[in-house]
Amino acid sequence: MSPLIGLVLLALFILWNTIKIVKEYERVVVFRLGRLTGNRGPGIVLIIPIIETAVRIDMRTITMDVPTQDVITKDNVSVKVNAVLYFRVVHPDRAVNEVENFLFATSQNAQTTLRSVCGEVDLDDLLISREKVNNQLQDIIDQHTDPWGIKVVQVAIKHIDLPDEMRRAMAKQAEAERERRAKIIAAEGEFQAAEKLAAASAIMAKEPIAIQLRYLQTLSEIAGENNSTTLFPIPLDIFGSLFDARRGGSG
Repeated sequence: MSPLIGLVLLALFILWNTIKIVKEYERVVVFRLGRLTGNRGPGIVLIIPIIETAVRIDMRTITMDVPTQDVITKDNVSVKVNAVLYFRVVHPDRAVNEVENFLFATSQNAQTTLRSVCGEVDLDDLLISREKVNNQLQDIIDQHTDPWGIKVVQVAIKHIDLPDEMRRAMAKQAEAERERRAKIIAAEGEFQAAEKLAAASAIMAKEPIAIQLRYLQTLSEIAGENNSTTLFPIPLDIFGSLFDARRGGSG
């Protein structure tokens, strides 16, 4: 190999290690002789070979699945809970300089926080007030990761796996609740019907002719059902006027 070719290859190697193309969503953390000099990018970034070293950091939001954790709730119910974590790097220099592996550290912190927070609430609160638990998880994890330059965007509990006996107990409870509501609705219907009947009876008591008209209407409805024989009780009050007229004629 001629010296000229060697010099060309050396120049290409130096140029390759000097010019860095940093994308819009990336930043480069530069160390000069072991000392942190700051962040660079996006665009073309020049790195002095041998003297400077660069670490690329992705600034986009990262989606991390938090593995299923065995949790004992405040009311001593054993459940399995998993969640999803959304976070992003806001200070690349901290993410490189303050923690060895910010991805692994954030994952471990999310797992321990998930067990701790879910263990401090009752099962009913964990099932019903899930949004409240998510916000609490986000605040605690974000507080722990803030020194690493990481911002937690959202934490969401994906699934809560209940024991079989707890599922059966909850199903019985739900069934009992539905029966209770049905009985209450039926009782309210009977009460409203009684109120309407009382109001109707009060009106009929003031107007006796209304009772007679109601009897005749009911008789017409029964006769229209193609019955061969119809027995219908008629109060003697209806014929009172007839009896009075007959007595007057006899007198």
